[in-house]
Amino acid sequence: MDLLNTLVDKGLRREVPTREEALAVLATSDDDLLDVVAAAGKVRRHWFGRRVKLNYLVNLKSGLCPEDCSYCSQRLGSQAGILKYTWLKPDQASDAAAAGVAGGAKRVCLVASGRGPTDRDVDRVSETIRTIKEKNEGVEVCACLGLLSDGQAERLRQAGADAYNHNLNTSEATYGEITTTHTYADRVDTVEKAHAAGLSACSGLIAGMGESDEDLIDVVFSLRELDPDSVPVNFLIPVEGTPLAKEWNLTPQRCLRILAMVRFVCPDVEVRIAGGREVHLRTMQPLALHLANSIFLGDYLTTEGQAGKADLEMIADAGFEVEGTDQVTLPEHRAAGGCHDGGGCGSDESGGVCGSASEARVDEPRTDLVAVRRRGAGTDLAPNA
Repeated sequence: MDLLNTLVDKGLRREVPTREEALAVLATSDDDLLDVVAAAGKVRRHWFGRRVKLNYLVNLKSGLCPEDCSYCSQRLGSQAGILKYTWLKPDQASDAAAAGVAGGAKRVCLVASGRGPTDRDVDRVSETIRTIKEKNEGVEVCACLGLLSDGQAERLRQAGADAYNHNLNTSEATYGEITTTHTYADRVDTVEKAHAAGLSACSGLIAGMGESDEDLIDVVFSLRELDPDSVPVNFLIPVEGTPLAKEWNLTPQRCLRILAMVRFVCPDVEVRIAGGREVHLRTMQPLALHLANSIFLGDYLTTEGQAGKADLEMIADAGFEVEGTDQVTLPEHRAAGGCHDGGGCGSDESGGVCGSASEARVDEPRTDLVAVRRRGAGTDLAPNA
């Protein structure tokens, strides 16, 4: 296909495709899917080889959020039966992080529900960052605490944070349909604050919320303009008890096309498969490694992921290798430009568990693959790392 040859050439030159070209990727047929994956895979391998960066989430504070994000199981008024607990102590968070690091994670992502941190919260997270870094040599730490006020990003950077995550999630035009308690502009402002403080900015999207192809293109091109080091791609898990519980709009093929489009638009950026890969990609997960160079290990914030051992086996079986702490994630031209190694975190309330075979048809919602997290941070049970 001339389109794919053009996109590969542009990706190798770090040239932005046109909106029409990006839309055409999403419109390709299933018959052309392997060609799309192969083309985007050339761009991925050019900038990142066969390395896969592993990231590990620690949910510092779960549930009871005052914001009304429709996709989130921790939202205001959520009826989802998730774990609810207040702030983990620094040692508890460090112990949780150690499990992920032992499983091969290079970066620990510290996430807390809420609109944004108070200054006291920043002090608390700063102590947690220092504790994790003291106990886990070489580990990178990303914070994801919501909207930042002036000076807070700088304080996190001084405490040793390497990155800050705040996702745009969807297009500016449709943002008000998803969330009403803050604005799209608020999110952009926080990403810019992280950038200005010298943190590696991480910002991504959630696919599957009923958005159009044009919405997906809008948010990815907006992310390209913000220039984050990492773009996490979440696939919505319609958790029971949330407004989007009935939004089952994704197929494995659709997910692969979305990841390929993101790779073409952001060729030299860490593209992370975040929440929802087990539920929506299912047995097609290994193909997605040809498009993305980063994943989360084990569980997510409030939902379960597949076992860390299965993640590692999948990476090895697909012919990829886990990126080590001594390897630089980003291409030299990005790292040399002042960006920190790697990128941030960013799994929103998406996540799933790899289940056994089901008799359900593949085009029916796989509600059996959604499992609320009952282990790890905030519990007495060992994490799934």
